[in-house]
Amino acid sequence: MTDPTSDIEGISKILVVTAHPDDVDFGSGGTIARWTKAGVDVQYCIATDGDAGGFDEAVPRNEIGPIRRREQTAAAKTVGVTQIHWLGYPDGRVTASLDLRRDISRVIRQVKPDRVLAQSPERNWERIYASHPDHLAVGEATACAVYPDARNPFAFPELLQQEGLKEHTVPELWLMAFSDADEASDITDTFDTKVAALRCHESQVAHRDDLEQMLRGWSGAIASKMGLPEGRLAEAFRRVNTA
Repeated sequence: MTDPTSDIEGISKILVVTAHPDDVDFGSGGTIARWTKAGVDVQYCIATDGDAGGFDEAVPRNEIGPIRRREQTAAAKTVGVTQIHWLGYPDGRVTASLDLRRDISRVIRQVKPDRVLAQSPERNWERIYASHPDHLAVGEATACAVYPDARNPFAFPELLQQEGLKEHTVPELWLMAFSDADEASDITDTFDTKVAALRCHESQVAHRDDLEQMLRGWSGAIASKMGLPEGRLAEAFRRVNTA
């Protein structure tokens, strides 16, 4: 991408919806750092506290959720994000339920974003680790919240009648880890910020001495696949017009 702001022309607010803490940083941390640097208000909506994650068995399970919230808050600040909406669903047991659709619709109506970035609801057989069942469920619920729930004043009427949240139409939906991506985001200049954000997730990556090397390999392969010049690093997305 020659112009680093070409994908945010006319965009002032973006909501990112993911299943777990660290999902956003693995999937789009470099892109978000680029967007916030350009002045876009980016906010997160995270469905779970990631309480089923971690690798250290010495840490009590009931401490993992709060630890991961703190880690994600620090990672968010690293890429220029300060507002996180936590939904509190149980890690590893998320389904694309009506409750989840309502809760995501609520956040959409509160934030009123110009774009929603979410995880793909379709399994990617080339990158199976990106297709955790929670990712697929949150991706599906987010797609339903974008269309038709959040824009329909008669869907989840309690949001309007009890909470005063009017309908909001999101003009476009971007999907992470989509097998047929059509939008390349050059993160060469923000790659170090992405790595720094991911290092905030100590409970997940402290044992990975190869973290930066792994991320550089992924990002380089994506850039090459998406036709960027040699030596560039990228994240890739599927862009869906939902206006």
